[in-house]
Amino acid sequence: MKKWNLIIDVARCHDCNDCFLADKDEFVDNEWLPYSVAQPRHGHRWMNIGRKERGQYPLVQVAYQPVPCLHCEEAPCLTADGAVYARPDGLVIIDPVKAVGRKEIVESCPYGVIYWNEEAQVPQKCTGCAHLLDEGWTETRCSQVCPTDAITFFPAEEAEMAAKVQAEGLEVYRPDLVPRAHVYYKNLYKWTKAFLAASVVFKDTDECAEGVKATVSTAGKAAKAALTNNYGDFMVDELEPGASYTLTLEAPGYQPLTRDVTLEASLSLGQLFLERA
Repeated sequence: MKKWNLIIDVARCHDCNDCFLADKDEFVDNEWLPYSVAQPRHGHRWMNIGRKERGQYPLVQVAYQPVPCLHCEEAPCLTADGAVYARPDGLVIIDPVKAVGRKEIVESCPYGVIYWNEEAQVPQKCTGCAHLLDEGWTETRCSQVCPTDAITFFPAEEAEMAAKVQAEGLEVYRPDLVPRAHVYYKNLYKWTKAFLAASVVFKDTDECAEGVKATVSTAGKAAKAALTNNYGDFMVDELEPGASYTLTLEAPGYQPLTRDVTLEASLSLGQLFLERA
């Protein structure tokens, strides 16, 4: 059968919070048995949006990562007695009756996406809008309202989904925690990787250095390369945080310039000047 999948494009998320608000609209003050009791008005973020600033002024990017329950395959939160169970369509559900008083279920999630409802004394999380899908909906609330298509719902057979993952470079977030899940990310490098950037200037003319080749290498092997734009700016992305790199700038008629850097996070080197050969 087709299984539930959510695809989240980090590059398309603008932090509008429509997904978060749609979730609140659907679940606050509403019980959807047998899948959930009402979500508390405050404290729960079943669709939580992470925010990260990358780089330094003036070459800065901001990345946003929506994180619901990932509905993992072989989820760590599953229980033998059915308090947490997986449906045939891949959705992982916390039974709001069997899970009463089971606060340890909150701690079982390595992603921290299970919340404790103090009033109902029950753990809760994203249900994947199971009650709506059971009624014939073809979207989840979060995918329905996303104005940039950063969140898309994609029910698919396993082979079809595997082909899509391969074709589009989709990834599971933190596969070291759970290797297989039903929430996939596109352009996840904007959250998990680092960039190296700078503004390059021709020193003799004090002009923006357009068309300069910026090569980033590690262990003597070129990793990534880019050309400066008409403002003299370049950005080489998808580098490993914590790794050491050598940056080489090259332009006809100018002396090559090198810089050794260790990227603890995305780094903007400011202005770099090329001198005449």
